[in-house]
Amino acid sequence: MGKRILITGAAGNLGSLLACRLKEEDVCLHLLTHRKDVPSVLKEKENITVFKADLGEPGTLTEALQGVDVVVHFAGVLFRHNPEKFLSTTNTRYFNNLLDVAVVQGVKRVILISFPHVEGETTPEHPAAGRLDGTPVSVHAITRLEEEKLLFDYGRKNGIEAVSLRVGMVYGRGILMVDAARWFSRYALLGVWQKPTWIHLISTEDFLEATRAACMKEGIEGIYHIGDDGVQTLQEFLDEAAKHWHTVKPWRMPLWMINTAARFFELCSRLFGVRSPLTVDFIRIGQVSYYGDTSRMKEELLPRLKYRDFREGIGTL
Repeated sequence: MGKRILITGAAGNLGSLLACRLKEEDVCLHLLTHRKDVPSVLKEKENITVFKADLGEPGTLTEALQGVDVVVHFAGVLFRHNPEKFLSTTNTRYFNNLLDVAVVQGVKRVILISFPHVEGETTPEHPAAGRLDGTPVSVHAITRLEEEKLLFDYGRKNGIEAVSLRVGMVYGRGILMVDAARWFSRYALLGVWQKPTWIHLISTEDFLEATRAACMKEGIEGIYHIGDDGVQTLQEFLDEAAKHWHTVKPWRMPLWMINTAARFFELCSRLFGVRSPLTVDFIRIGQVSYYGDTSRMKEELLPRLKYRDFREGIGTL
């Protein structure tokens, strides 16, 4: 058996997709979950072990990390009201706990799934370049940048190969945000602000292949921007997606109206304990244009994209 790989948040959207991608590889997979369970297809493989643990309780992580070569960290809390009140804990402190136990267990590489927003506003003309001194504006991006800094500090001090994959927007069937957009569009409820917002996209298949390479290849270390060759705005992507779905084109809406909807969802989340598909901080991070320099990705992880832009991959939506 080859490498032993731990995936945190393995019951979540992207974490479970990566586990399904790796299950046929010559690896031993440790899947870390908290409350949710992993898809049943992942329980049928002899090379997969599922561990229930709590990142807030370091003692629960020891068994899952024993003998592990590579950690891929997805775990986090989304779709809950008032993220500014908990993200510094669920992102930074919980990740600190994971790193502490990883060091003790001799883990060789830790891969953090991040995003280009940590550098603040970036565009195709001025892409994110792998810096750690950005000035992000949303709580999600601020705390993720803190995670990155923590990871590279641990790497320097403990000899861990520290890897940050700054992933653009992943699109494809089964991606929660895309599926939600399709549902809202079907009922003429999908809206977007008027100001054009540049976004960097990557298909599900290309994202999974790049992440697989980050797990399996030797000498992988540092910051990699994961994205395709396309240049488009969020508005253009949603318009084309609705056309492909044969649903209603998203409305161009004033920002105050979208923020009002986000506050309503957050209120419902707080009162009834349900998920909040929108938060004010989601809107704040969504308005930030983001685009990354993918040269390192192409040189070391993914020399050839399956879908060069979303128009080639629109059939996967």
